Amino acid sequence: MHIILLNSRHGSARTIHLDLRWLLLSVVLLLILSLAAGAAMGAKWLTAEPVVDTSLVEALDQQREQVGAVRQDAQRQLDAFAVHVADLQARLTRLDALGERLTELAELDAGEFDFSLSVGQGGAEDALGASAYAPPPFMNALDELALRVESREQQLEVLEQLLGERRLSEAETLSGRPVLHGYVSSPFGRRVHPLTGRTSVHKGIDFAAKPGSDVVSVAAGVVTFAGRKNGYGNTVEISHADGYVTLYAHNQSNTVQIGDLVQRGQVIAKVGRSGRSTGYHVHFEVSKDGRQVNPALYIARANGVE
Repeated sequence: MHIILLNSRHGSARTIHLDLRWLLLSVVLLLILSLAAGAAMGAKWLTAEPVVDTSLVEALDQQREQVGAVRQDAQRQLDAFAVHVADLQARLTRLDALGERLTELAELDAGEFDFSLSVGQGGAEDALGASAYAPPPFMNALDELALRVESREQQLEVLEQLLGERRLSEAETLSGRPVLHGYVSSPFGRRVHPLTGRTSVHKGIDFAAKPGSDVVSVAAGVVTFAGRKNGYGNTVEISHADGYVTLYAHNQSNTVQIGDLVQRGQVIAKVGRSGRSTGYHVHFEVSKDGRQVNPALYIARANGVE
């Protein structure tokens, strides 16, 4: 290959002879060197450490710590909630057992007060389909417990009302004896009077008992008389429901006053022999709408005899 060089100042020319093979070899060498340099620069760029924003890393670490703390707090609350639910379930179990026991003791209809049945609930389907929000399982458990508690409360309230009415009715019913310990010394009806020796009608029943022992009311009522009566000595009269009045006479002393409310079995006097009496005893009378009746009919109720 010939290259001619011209000198513009002197107008002379020079000729350079180049071998084509050496020229190609030089070009190849230059390309190889260029590629090697580029590869070295790329490797240096790839292995270089990236630029790190320390403020961003610190913010991310703080967020991770906050998320961890919130998660731990939520777990503690769920654990506490689980313990609370377990306690409610245990209390409901005791309420169910108490309700069943009360129903059995009161001899009520077990079908009406069945504490073993689940709470009845339901409703029409939503016309728009399923709800877009489904509460978590623990909320469903809490709602179910709330419904059970409400149902049991209602049942126990009705049961309490029925038992209260039954106790009130039983308390107002005359039954039992006016003394805790003693025996019948003179029955109701015609007899020979122990003081006059004449035949007369005994309006009550006499119970012989120890001096100073308790005289008790045979039913709930209101004291309408407490004082001395001719022939009866210290006397207590109590008015009861349905027109009944009971009388307790010959007492050593009275322990109630007019207007007092008394319950069945409450002490109202002490056994004595005041008035016309041959010994320590209680004279017990029962009247219905002002008419004397045989107290034995009501005394027998205490033994289940009607």
